[in-house]
Amino acid sequence: MSTATVARGTMPLGDHLREARTRGTRAAVALALAVLVGFLVSGQVLDLLRAPIEEIAESRSASLNYDTITGAFDLKLKIALFAGIVLSSPFWLLELFAFVTPGLTRRERRYTYGFVAAAFPLFLAGCAFGFLLFPHMVEMLAGFSSDEDSTILTATYYVDFVLKIILAIGIAFVLPVFVVVLNLVGVLPAATLRRSWRVVVVVIVLFSALVTPAADVLSMFLVAAPMALLFGLAMLIAHVHDSRKGSA
Repeated sequence: MSTATVARGTMPLGDHLREARTRGTRAAVALALAVLVGFLVSGQVLDLLRAPIEEIAESRSASLNYDTITGAFDLKLKIALFAGIVLSSPFWLLELFAFVTPGLTRRERRYTYGFVAAAFPLFLAGCAFGFLLFPHMVEMLAGFSSDEDSTILTATYYVDFVLKIILAIGIAFVLPVFVVVLNLVGVLPAATLRRSWRVVVVVIVLFSALVTPAADVLSMFLVAAPMALLFGLAMLIAHVHDSRKGSA
């Protein structure tokens, strides 16, 4: 058995654990530094998240409220953690993908760097898309109440609701990149993608329904459409790659 085969297929458990610890430590350091930056800008982020509530307050009573003494500080930590995940995403995405594909060849290392180069802007684009979408969702949901009612929201619940939407859409935008990389390394053939595209579309619609209000069909469509487009692009890239490999 060659050394390359041993490196690629029979790495001892101890080596796997050491590699996991090393990569996990790198990702944790990057995340910690990014969380610190996030904490410093958490006030500005909260001002942006509060904007839809301020618009509602122009027509009726509406405000964010803290239900505990430590609520404001806890909220800053939550925003800092979210910002840290976003800002450090190039590092933990690279470490994660490098760990799950051990023994990379030179060509596969190019795929890894290409994955990070594509995944990071897509993740940011997804987060930005969610950030642009959430005010519409907040105003729509708050609009079910009468103008005579008061909209008093618990700050922690509100921010948690918004951040989950933004993060979920950001991650969803990255998934097509995983599809392309798995195809490039020979794990996921284009033929398999073609056979399962209906299932993928159903999953995209269900995911969009989960991260958007059930009554807001427009928001669900705005989430599902770009995800379906990205999956279609990933399937096209996989088809072109498999066609070239077959003709080589």
